[in-house]
Amino acid sequence: MKVFEKPSPRVRFVTFKALSVKQPWASMIASGSKMIETRKWPTKYRGELIIVASKKPAINNLPTGVTLCITEIVDCQPMTSADEELARCELYDGAYSWFLANTRPIKHIPVKGQLGIYTIDLELP
Repeated sequence: MKVFEKPSPRVRFVTFKALSVKQPWASMIASGSKMIETRKWPTKYRGELIIVASKKPAINNLPTGVTLCITEIVDCQPMTSADEELARCELYDGAYSWFLANTRPIKHIPVKGQLGIYTIDLELP
């Protein structure tokens, strides 16, 4: 008897930049209701960014420890009071506004979060 093995589908890994964001702000970014992320540090990075929901704090039934969406950082400027509505937070000392665009949901994949912008390899079919 001959045994034939099905060839496994080709899998490729793609490297992305990622940012861990606490809930509920991570889900707000994924839904498009938060279009500015604020940090106490600026970034020169422009381009695609995976938003990862931090593991803590766990809030209601919001996902944690997984990828939520892919977005693009298109600009970074010192935060002004005009940014408050899209940032979903009040102006605070030393804040920078990271302007996000082209946000779209992606499959939830478990990721160990890190501080700052970091790289992750995601398996794509």
